[in-house]
Amino acid sequence: MKDLRLIFRYSKPYLRDLIIAVGLLIIECAFEMIIPVLMSTLIDEGVPAHDMPVILRQGGLMVVCAVLALVTGLLYARFAARYANGFAAELRLAEYAAVQKFDFANLDHFSTASLVTRMTTDATVLLNAVNTGLRPLVRSPVMLFMGLGMAFILSPRLTIIFLVATPILAAMLAWIVSKVAPLYGRQQSAVDHLNSRIQEGLTAIRVIKAFVRGDWENQQFDEVNTELSDASTETFRFAVLNMPSFQTVMYTCIVCIMWFGGNFILTGNMSVGQLTAFLSYVLQVLNSVMMFSGVFLQMTRSLASARRIREVLTEQPDLANADQPVTEIENGAIDFENVSFKYNAGAEKNALSDITLHIPAGATVGIIGGTGSAKTTLVQLIPRLYDATAGTVRVGGRDVRDYDLAALRDAVGIVLQKNLLFSGTIRDNLKWGSPDATDDQIWAACRAARADEFLDRMPDGLDTDLGQGGVNVSGGQKQRLCIARTLLKHPKVLIFDDSTSAVDTATESGIRHALAQLTDVTKLIIAQRISSVQSADLIVILDDGRLHAVGTHAELLAHDTIYQEIYQSQKKGGDPQ
Repeated sequence: MKDLRLIFRYSKPYLRDLIIAVGLLIIECAFEMIIPVLMSTLIDEGVPAHDMPVILRQGGLMVVCAVLALVTGLLYARFAARYANGFAAELRLAEYAAVQKFDFANLDHFSTASLVTRMTTDATVLLNAVNTGLRPLVRSPVMLFMGLGMAFILSPRLTIIFLVATPILAAMLAWIVSKVAPLYGRQQSAVDHLNSRIQEGLTAIRVIKAFVRGDWENQQFDEVNTELSDASTETFRFAVLNMPSFQTVMYTCIVCIMWFGGNFILTGNMSVGQLTAFLSYVLQVLNSVMMFSGVFLQMTRSLASARRIREVLTEQPDLANADQPVTEIENGAIDFENVSFKYNAGAEKNALSDITLHIPAGATVGIIGGTGSAKTTLVQLIPRLYDATAGTVRVGGRDVRDYDLAALRDAVGIVLQKNLLFSGTIRDNLKWGSPDATDDQIWAACRAARADEFLDRMPDGLDTDLGQGGVNVSGGQKQRLCIARTLLKHPKVLIFDDSTSAVDTATESGIRHALAQLTDVTKLIIAQRISSVQSADLIVILDDGRLHAVGTHAELLAHDTIYQEIYQSQKKGGDPQ
């Protein structure tokens, strides 16, 4: 229940609507409770005596009660819908905000598909539970106590049938819930797997078509689709027992009441009107209890969804600001002192081991190494996308953990290996670097990134729509736009993670020339091509997460075997000049 308590905190802005909805529902129940009493008088007094005034009076009062019950029911629906949909909206917003605070390490705990499911399907499960469950959840106990009270007044002896049926109903419901509860978690996990396959298939659709693997993908999708189908079938195989079980008990109660009530009428202990009213209360109470059993099953599923949502909301970011964080970064000097790092505390091997490196402010540093040598991992420690497991990383002479996270990341511009653009115009994407940038500043950044060469040919220039994920531009154009976006930040440290791999050598040379003009910015360039880093002030070679060598192009070419091997292999391929 603590999961539900945490989740329903987000419904507080709509608490007034909930209170009004519950009040209206209680009033509706009261009107419905009056109708059988009025009907009893009509049958016992008006019909036998053919007393039209009594019939019209009681019938009119019944119509008035029915209309008032209808009006309060409609008003209830309005306020309940506002509460339910407002709650779901707040919950989705809270989940999304929580994900925005996650660090890279937190994101490693959840798959993208699982987060999507938790923000959509699981939130919708809770929305439906509130939307369809609030009415029977409130109405059932109200109708139960009111109905039992009125039934007891009419016939205490017949009411005993209720008292016998209640534990039977409770036992049935408990058995069904015990079977269904574990299956709902399995069902939601199957939804995760389905969404993951859909996301991967749509993201890689061009690769699938290029390799003509559509049939294989269909087979993979069929497996996760069957998994969800089987999980749902297994779940509802037990859940479906709810209705026939309760109907069996309900009809058994009615038969017993008719049998004993008929005998009471024959012996003069009960009138026909009283038995009719009693049966009305029985049907109202049993229908309410049957609806409540359905809600109880829905709540069981909601608990599984609530648990999954709570995991997102309570996930604590691994990185936090210091008690009194520093907001000013003096310069772009970078120091690694005996730095080691592993992605998982339980990992046997470090991704980085004992890195000690000094990079002066304003220097240009190239970082090269084989695949898996932890080049990207090294630079991710600078803006605290991860924290070093051991040792210290300093920027501007201070430990990066002393800085305010937002201030540090504003001072470090990073062009990631995977170039990401968002839906919207080119201007919208570039303004991620500086929301207040003028057109002149945007064009200056685009010229430095050599993006102006193709922007001039775009139909609407900066206002050209990029489409979802930047599908309307090529890979090289994406890279140049991402570089321009980062340059607009005017950072003290600029990191390029293999960010010019998709552009030709002439364009790359122009970008390097533009970057050379930024004398007050420390530039770190991860590259596969020596030609991309040979003019750097320092070149760092990483090998299996360790610092292998540091020096200029000439020094390394003269003394380092790994650098010589890379250089010669690329020279044969015609890459370095």
